[in-house]
Amino acid sequence: MKVPKIRSPLQNRITAKFNVARWRIVGKSKHVSKRFIDIAVVLPALLCLSPLFIVVAAFIKLYDRGPVLFWQPRVGKDGVIFAFPKFRSMVVNSEAIRAKLLAENQHGHSGVTFKMKRDPRITPVGRFIRRFSIDELPQLWCVLTGDMSLVGPRPPIISEVEKYTMKDRSRLSVTPGLTSIWAVSGRSEIPFPQQVDMDIEYIQQQSAFNDIKLLLKTVPAVLKGKGAY
Repeated sequence: MKVPKIRSPLQNRITAKFNVARWRIVGKSKHVSKRFIDIAVVLPALLCLSPLFIVVAAFIKLYDRGPVLFWQPRVGKDGVIFAFPKFRSMVVNSEAIRAKLLAENQHGHSGVTFKMKRDPRITPVGRFIRRFSIDELPQLWCVLTGDMSLVGPRPPIISEVEKYTMKDRSRLSVTPGLTSIWAVSGRSEIPFPQQVDMDIEYIQQQSAFNDIKLLLKTVPAVLKGKGAY
């Protein structure tokens, strides 16, 4: 019988340090490749979409003279809060009347997230840009600045994170994304617990190849508009 080789404490420490260094290098290389894809896609996208931005901004402004963009604090990687922009799709005082609509929450009365079909706060212009996720396009700026990535769990609002369980908080271990694994699989039709499970699966299997696949799936998902409300 072969006698197992006994390693000395020094050898164990050296092996542990080597493994830590290797994991850091692998993690850093993944981050660099992900960041490269983000920049390579976002810069030409912003240039090509600039005429669309101008048209959408004009329609929003002409409808009710309100602000074109809606800015909201969102929670990013490791709990860092950043400014999150969207083309404004609701009436100007939408946040003030949100509490009155909680009883009609599409994700349940005690749900973490708030969603409802035929939300009366949404303007006619807003309904169209939400249908095709045009309202999300200003977030390309957040991808450019590094607060977001093209692919990753969607960034939650502060009040949602306050209701998170420890499992839910694992979504905050990576940079949030413009699109996500559940966003291409039904968007708001998917219950919050299932969204969490899908995000965790994405984090565990994260790679440049999987990100590219999700980006390619995003276009048909947006055109179908399933779960967009």
